[in-house]
Amino acid sequence: METVKSDRLYGILTLYDMQTTFFKNVIDGISNDDIHNRLDTKANHIAWLAGSAVHARFDLAGELGAPDKHTAFDFFRDNRGIQEGIIYPDLEVYKGDWEHITPVLRKLLVHVTDEALDKRIDMMPGQTISIYELLAFVMYREANLIGQIALWRRLLNYPAMKYM
Repeated sequence: METVKSDRLYGILTLYDMQTTFFKNVIDGISNDDIHNRLDTKANHIAWLAGSAVHARFDLAGELGAPDKHTAFDFFRDNRGIQEGIIYPDLEVYKGDWEHITPVLRKLLVHVTDEALDKRIDMMPGQTISIYELLAFVMYREANLIGQIALWRRLLNYPAMKYM
């Protein structure tokens, strides 16, 4: 792994790289006919889960200075939950956005300083967190979203996600 400006990021970058692959693998082969299927539950469907993961990477990159917005930004802005009756983009759109932001954000993470990681931001009214805490949360949540999509794969009769 290349030299990073902050030693705190070695473990996080390992997760980042793993989850970069896992995201592409977990959405691979899922039909666009199935991405909105909630199997008569209130659970978030694949289209929302995948879009939320993409949104989080773009949002984090924005906190680190990247001005990019993803295709479905308006569906996810302001941490919006799943919206009934909305047709979210298909998985190829999310995959393209993921492939766009991933190297941009990774470069920002490699070059981010401890001082920048310690910067406090408003998470919600009355609550601030550091950029480092936001990054740790995004990595945790990203793994969670990938796991939920992996479960949907099995529930919708797709083969299990490949790790490699």
